[in-house]
Amino acid sequence: MPGERLSIRDNSSVGRFHGVSASNGDAVPESNTESKTKKESGCRRWLRRACPCCFQRQNSSYDVTSDTDGVVARNGENEGPTSPVTPTGDTELDELTLAVRSVNLLSQKSDRNKKEHHTDQYFSDQLIIRRGQTFQMELDFSRPFNPNTDKLHLELKTGPLPQVSKKTHIIIPLVDELQDDCWEAKIVGQNVNQIRLSINSPVKAIIGKYKLTITTQCHKTGETTTHDPNKDVYMLFNPWCEDLEKCSITSLAQQRILSSEWTTAHVQNRERCMETEQNRFQTPCGGSYDTVYMESEKELKEYVLNDTGRIYYGTELQIGARTWNFGQFDEGILEACLFVLDNSEVPPSGRGDPVNVVRVISAMINSPDDRGVLEGNWSGNYVGGTSPTAWSGSIEILRQYHKEGGTPVKYGQCWVFSGVTTTVLRCLGIPCRSVTNFQSAHDTDVSLTTDVYFDEDMQPIHHLNSDSVWNFHVWNDCWMARPDLPPGMGGWQAVDSTPQETSHGTFRCGPASLAAIRSGQVYLKFDTPFVFAEVNSDKIYWQRNPDGTFSQVHSEKKAVGHCISTKAVGSDERVDITNLYKYPEGSEEERIAVETACRYGSKPDVYSSPIAEDVRVEVRMEGEGPLMGGDAKLMIVLKNTSSQPRRTTLHSQAAVMYYTGVLRDTVKKDTLNVELKPQEEKVIEWVLPYTQYQNQLVDQAALMMTLSGRVSETQQVLANQTSFRLRTPDLKIEPIGEAYVGKEMSAKITFTNPLPCTLRNVVIRVEGLGLRDLHPIKVGDVSKHGNVTVTEHFIPTIAGQRKLVASLDCKQLTQVHGVADIDVHESQ
Repeated sequence: MPGERLSIRDNSSVGRFHGVSASNGDAVPESNTESKTKKESGCRRWLRRACPCCFQRQNSSYDVTSDTDGVVARNGENEGPTSPVTPTGDTELDELTLAVRSVNLLSQKSDRNKKEHHTDQYFSDQLIIRRGQTFQMELDFSRPFNPNTDKLHLELKTGPLPQVSKKTHIIIPLVDELQDDCWEAKIVGQNVNQIRLSINSPVKAIIGKYKLTITTQCHKTGETTTHDPNKDVYMLFNPWCEDLEKCSITSLAQQRILSSEWTTAHVQNRERCMETEQNRFQTPCGGSYDTVYMESEKELKEYVLNDTGRIYYGTELQIGARTWNFGQFDEGILEACLFVLDNSEVPPSGRGDPVNVVRVISAMINSPDDRGVLEGNWSGNYVGGTSPTAWSGSIEILRQYHKEGGTPVKYGQCWVFSGVTTTVLRCLGIPCRSVTNFQSAHDTDVSLTTDVYFDEDMQPIHHLNSDSVWNFHVWNDCWMARPDLPPGMGGWQAVDSTPQETSHGTFRCGPASLAAIRSGQVYLKFDTPFVFAEVNSDKIYWQRNPDGTFSQVHSEKKAVGHCISTKAVGSDERVDITNLYKYPEGSEEERIAVETACRYGSKPDVYSSPIAEDVRVEVRMEGEGPLMGGDAKLMIVLKNTSSQPRRTTLHSQAAVMYYTGVLRDTVKKDTLNVELKPQEEKVIEWVLPYTQYQNQLVDQAALMMTLSGRVSETQQVLANQTSFRLRTPDLKIEPIGEAYVGKEMSAKITFTNPLPCTLRNVVIRVEGLGLRDLHPIKVGDVSKHGNVTVTEHFIPTIAGQRKLVASLDCKQLTQVHGVADIDVHESQ
């Protein structure tokens, strides 16, 4: 009943301690009790007072044990629920010091805490819970707990200097009824020396690792004891925690199952009853809602619980995909993620706000100014570390960073930074996904435009072209409400851990509201102007005048922010989310957003009167584009949309490019004189022989073609920049036989060298969550156009759909990888 304490025993329990009265106050007769009391020796009297547990076992005919759920059993049978607590009537017994003998945090994978808190996938026997949601523990005392004479409270401490005022030292009182959104505990079950507590936590609780202690006090003697169970409690964000009303209903359902209202049969089947009751209501929470709350169960399964995913790369016309092992539940990963937070300069008191935590993680995944997880390297020289293209998951990166005490791991590029960020945020309970933006602008002067400068002869001025357009760039979206921003700005937030520009003096970016980015409200925090420029800036072409000034000669309004991609919910398909970042290209809403944003940039007057344009130029490619090892063929297409003939001199230039848009070496230059009849479209084949690029390529095998020219009759400027990559082959993985947990199996991995030269020091790196840890296979040299087959042996450890991932590590050939789905059955 509400407010009613649960009893240490019912009538059937009386007799386990001498002199105990029944719940109605009547004495229960025992054979020879009086004579035994009179003849009790001094030693036995001392034993009874000093250790009632031992004394009880010597004098009781009952065999008292505890089952896995903490319900006391007699002669192997579960007892029924107990009646309300009453004073024992034994003054000597009640005055004994109350001490905690043991603590059961109910933290096994099969226990209720982990199932209800969606933490049963973590590789840990520690208690891992989510804030704003009740959890339970069992305490075993040196004697029965009496609420009339005994006091009890719990303490949780986190951080190096726990303070109550900073909410890093939590004192949890014992109460009659759980209130909303605060730390408190209630007894929901009791039998003899054991009690079960239901504990409430607020939805804004600080996340992290807490140290638990239990303090008890006997009111009559005034003696206080503190028990340290040497067990930690891990608190995470709770994207399942919705609102107070639904949470309270389910908490009540839990309490009913453990209260004396239920019959013995109900208690004996308590697990089944609880499952039935909880199916009717939402997961229990402590009140209000967690700001990372996400409504859709399918999205929660994808963005919090899925430990593998897909990351996209390449160009908008040649989109590639690779499988990434996030591994947020793997052994040691939760500890490593909290170590990353501990290594930051943000104190534990700042870890209750997901906006702040995401901002910290964005800074700590890179290393330039805070010795974070990953050291970036775009040079092509990866001596002393691992090539960014060789990584296929986050697990080894985070383990190595933790093991080496915070030494940055070598090396990472954008997709690696993003993959690790996804792992950390999902591990901490924040819904997160990796996102790829194709034709991604890097605005270096906060103009909110991407500027390209030419000299008087329309040749690029390289030292002024600091803005760049990356073939692709990978960052993250994370999900949360934004109470720090105007209404409507919650939901997906962009966060970027790749070190590009500083934000308030630190290399980090976000969280920036996608709603703000889409509407051009770049004055809203954090780092919204930078992300806006990445996805929706106009590309402005400038030509130098004889007096040294520059005039705007051309603009491209659809040059950046194409095919923004992420993995679909519940499948390995790619889904285009460009519409979340901007309105349809060329629509009135999109133009208003661009002009609104540019008012807050460093060149607010960049938009001049539009110039009449009747000649168009573009670059096309056949199919999925040219293959590595062969000649690269593209088509230059010019179209005259006027009723008059047009003549132009077109300059073309091809340069090797890092995927970040930074040009390295020019490999081909051409000048074409083109004449166009009225309404004519002319297609010109352009070929880059293999011999001209074979020794020039860098990671991702990317190139940039730049076209420029001027129409003689109208002085219209023609300008176009097109990036493309040379496609590489996949690693083919073929599982051999059926897969069973604990039984060795194998997979055949096949690779064909596409180049007309020998590959040196080839290594194939294989890993798979629940299949095997990272295993490098040294292949050695592979002859030109040669085939290689290796067989990998492993023993699956987890049943279900698993992914075996392999990647090629070779200086001459990068971005070669493969994946195979393996259905692992339970052991035979």
